[in-house]
Amino acid sequence: MCGDATNWDEDAYRESILKEREIQTLTVFRTAWAPSSDVSLNTVVVASSDGSIASYSISSCISNLPLGFSNAKAQQIEPTAFLQGHDGPAYDLKFYGNGEDALLLSCGDDGRIRGWRWKEFSQLEAPISLKVFSGNHIQPVVDLVNPQHKGPWGALSPIPENNAIAVDTQGGCIFSAAGDSCAYCWDVETSKIRMVFKGHFDYLHCIVPRNSTNQIITGSEDGTARIWDCKSGKCIQVIGSAKDKKLKRSLCVSCIALDSSESWLACSNGQSLSVWNLPASECVSRSSCPASIQDVIFDDNQILAVGAEPLLSRFDINGTILSQIPCAPQSAFSVSIHPSGVTAVGGYGGLVDIISQFGSHYCTFRCKCV
Repeated sequence: MCGDATNWDEDAYRESILKEREIQTLTVFRTAWAPSSDVSLNTVVVASSDGSIASYSISSCISNLPLGFSNAKAQQIEPTAFLQGHDGPAYDLKFYGNGEDALLLSCGDDGRIRGWRWKEFSQLEAPISLKVFSGNHIQPVVDLVNPQHKGPWGALSPIPENNAIAVDTQGGCIFSAAGDSCAYCWDVETSKIRMVFKGHFDYLHCIVPRNSTNQIITGSEDGTARIWDCKSGKCIQVIGSAKDKKLKRSLCVSCIALDSSESWLACSNGQSLSVWNLPASECVSRSSCPASIQDVIFDDNQILAVGAEPLLSRFDINGTILSQIPCAPQSAFSVSIHPSGVTAVGGYGGLVDIISQFGSHYCTFRCKCV
């Protein structure tokens, strides 16, 4: 056996192996397109399993593609801005407001909702290895933490995680879906809880606002989606899910989406996608998929869905599959759509796929790991 081991650095080798493993298992849980005054492709922001919040320039990514580049191999590109947003995974991202005055909000496993001024965030130098709380890096202008519950002898429960957030800019509030089976309404100005929505029997996966009727809709591990009145905090409708015939129990509601008219609700239960007409309180279609659905979004009168397979599926209201486009992540957790019709799909491996409205791939890149 050849080689000189006298200068072997065991610690450096171990660190390189762990870093490589970390990069391979990095998961993008949410993608969001940055607000812009035009419809040109600009910036996509991602929330990842290492707690980081980062933005990436799509035009820069496309311009860096070598001739003959195949999207089968993703390039790792540097983010345009980067910070450590959470201790533990960051699960969701939303923009509160439009333009440079918008707030970039995120939530995560640490039970916090944090918000930064988008203008300040976009001017950060990347990458930043230190956490947002140290040095001269930007401080969050919103920092909310879920309440803890008191048990016997004054014992405090763990802080429940936040799995999803939604915003109502007209009402000045942020809604969160938490791990203690409750949804919360936070006042942006006072940073205090306005309302607690109690009624689910297990932790919440997802939440969407129905602003036209002053309602929110939540989806839970208990197998139901619930519609809540934001004035009274009461549940006004329970939407049941599909049942697993083998396990004889309801499947969790992992993701929900409303169309622009707020009349149609897409609801995923494991490998089933149901579409509901809310004014009629009627399920109009239910489709079966080969893999679990992990995110859905409306594109006009059609539905885009991704899940535990490398496909971006498009359905019509009647549940018919119109197209299926291969995407880079073997398991995808997020699909977001740009006003131009371009979609961003993020998931396992830290991969983000940018797909045109016609199904072609603009670019695929791998996010930077902390």
